Amino acid sequence: MRKKELVIGIDIGGTNTKVGIVDRNAKIYLHFDFPTRSEKPAEDLFKRIFDKIEQEKSELPENGVLMGVGVGAPNGNYFSGKIENPPNLKWTSVDVVGLIQKYFDLPGVLTNDANAAALGEMQFGAAQGMKNFIEITLGTGLGSGIVVNGQLVYGHDGFAGEMGHVIVIKGGRLCGCGRRGCLETYASASGLRRTVFEILAEENQPSSLREIPYEDLTSKMVYDAAVQGDAVALEAFDFTGRVLGEALADAVAYFSPEAIILFGGLAAAGDFIFVPTKNYMEKNLLPIFRNKVKILSSGLPESDAAILGSAALIWNELDQGKV
Repeated sequence: MRKKELVIGIDIGGTNTKVGIVDRNAKIYLHFDFPTRSEKPAEDLFKRIFDKIEQEKSELPENGVLMGVGVGAPNGNYFSGKIENPPNLKWTSVDVVGLIQKYFDLPGVLTNDANAAALGEMQFGAAQGMKNFIEITLGTGLGSGIVVNGQLVYGHDGFAGEMGHVIVIKGGRLCGCGRRGCLETYASASGLRRTVFEILAEENQPSSLREIPYEDLTSKMVYDAAVQGDAVALEAFDFTGRVLGEALADAVAYFSPEAIILFGGLAAAGDFIFVPTKNYMEKNLLPIFRNKVKILSSGLPESDAAILGSAALIWNELDQGKV
């Protein structure tokens, strides 16, 4: 019987960790998640993952062979194989690749979650067949993965491609990184909330959003208000698209991508975010780049995207003979 090659994809988040076993066609055979519990040693998480796979391995194809493990995580460093001072985990430094090999006896590779999403897009999603594109993840913050000539851009230390922390407004909003004016403080779900409350404070037009406390407001509520034609919600989306579009115009000057792919909760707002982002990007592009760069929605199902991205990471390494 011909063997069926499978890999383990792991996405480590601040609250939950998602795990799946994936084949080359993006079929997921096992899919489960755990509380990350970063107050405990990281070894505890990997032991729980290993034990669960051992318990459930009868659910895998009879001819299935595990080939490797890919992990996406905040501040995951591809070169060192370590998570280094992650912003939303209580660990300081974790040798992830070392832990993989302790429990799985398989080759392992680590990168940050946005880079993993970009590889998932290239292998399974909207970037199939592309060699030059940028993946933007629009969640609570803004992540990015940059692919040039078919390869992720890591830089000399493994941390390149942090577009969320490009300063777009000097002296602007305070960012969780400690700097002011970072892109993610404007172009993200949390940034959209901040924009709404700035508009409400500075202007007096009526809005259903005035009745919602800041702590309760979500980007989905802003979207729902925009659907109803709420002027404040529409203005907030336009401003968000302007800041993001202008930043993307600068990124195009550096990388000349074929496409920019938007993924994540804020991208689900559809035309409310895509239309102004595209318009402001085109308006601010150098003439030689105009009407060349597509802005696309992700081709990955949001519920499985993190696992597929981590799986694509290890498939990419295996196919290139790097592990």
